[in-house]
Amino acid sequence: MADFGGDLETFRGEAKAWLNANFPAALKGDTAAQTAAAAGGKESPEARQWREAMGAKGWGVPTWPAEYGGGGLSRQEARVLAEEMAAIGARNPIGGMGVMMFGPTLIEYGSEELKRQHLPGIITGSVRWCQGYSEPGSGSDLASLQTRAEDKGDHYLVNGQKIWTSGANLADWCFCLVRTDTSKKHEGISFLLIDMKSPGVEVRPILLINGGSPFCETFFTDVKVPKDQLFGPLNGGWTVAKRLLQFERDNISAGLGGGNIGAPAAVMSVEDAAKKYVGLDETGRIADQDLRRRIIEHRMEARAFQLTVRRAADEAKSNAGPSAATSIMKYAGAKIAQDRNELMIEAFGHQGLGWAGEAYDESELNLVRAWLRSKGNSIEGGTSEINLNVVSKRVLGLPDPK
Repeated sequence: MADFGGDLETFRGEAKAWLNANFPAALKGDTAAQTAAAAGGKESPEARQWREAMGAKGWGVPTWPAEYGGGGLSRQEARVLAEEMAAIGARNPIGGMGVMMFGPTLIEYGSEELKRQHLPGIITGSVRWCQGYSEPGSGSDLASLQTRAEDKGDHYLVNGQKIWTSGANLADWCFCLVRTDTSKKHEGISFLLIDMKSPGVEVRPILLINGGSPFCETFFTDVKVPKDQLFGPLNGGWTVAKRLLQFERDNISAGLGGGNIGAPAAVMSVEDAAKKYVGLDETGRIADQDLRRRIIEHRMEARAFQLTVRRAADEAKSNAGPSAATSIMKYAGAKIAQDRNELMIEAFGHQGLGWAGEAYDESELNLVRAWLRSKGNSIEGGTSEINLNVVSKRVLGLPDPK
């Protein structure tokens, strides 16, 4: 952990000086440009410079161990860093599944060799990861997966198919669940790390209703995976997989909390949308009384959720990671994000029904796509129904229904 003599103000000065020296002024406030690499987009020269600087410093993952290239900061120092970045319009350029899901799991469960091999690329944002979990016949019942990994002496031979593989067409590596024992269900699953450039890997993007293709079908045909890429115990991948899902749901819920997942690039608040498209009454309030009431309720829920996410994050860090309570957060966050988009569409009226054409501006067209995309919030990262089952069993301790 970094040593700033226990003085947060000393660290604040150090952070401010480093940011002023390394953050390109041309990127100020441009979130899309700064996070292009993490989102799978094309980087500008300034964005690349910013990502490389943050990666070299380790501040893209500020609390990760310094021995692997992370920032080594305390939670308090990381919060100060975030404050100073926000003050100059800077955003963290390093993210994606490596940071959100695999990296924390690797730190907790990985061998020293695998940490040394894979953490640097995640920390610098130079290596992209995708998740090989769901299969055409194994979604909610993930443990029924059938992708096989046969022991061939010095390597595993992988055959099978994955579905909804986010960003697989852009990924360098895949953390993948495979079946290594067909005689058992949960106990026959292992966790492999697969180089996406390996012969036999084929990726096909899936076109979604909103016009985007963030998800893919991924096919493995006689793919050779070296045995040193087994992550966790042989046939012990299910335990590792469940832990990774906790990190995934924790990060998804944190993003959903503000209601801005899939929102237009120039995010307009629900209140501003209603004022612009519905109008104001003689007292200066949103003219539609019922819509006004529902917007207030939504804002209260969203704010309470944000505070709860922050508290849960602090508790998770003090208790060595997220718990099954992440399922509560994922469920609530998905609902709040969907409610936001429904309210926005209602406020836009007929201007929220366009797909193309000069009658609609960019923010209106983006909103329609965001609304359609938000339908997936209650499916991805564990469906709302599955998350409610997790809460029932592991949080509330309720018995299985008879």
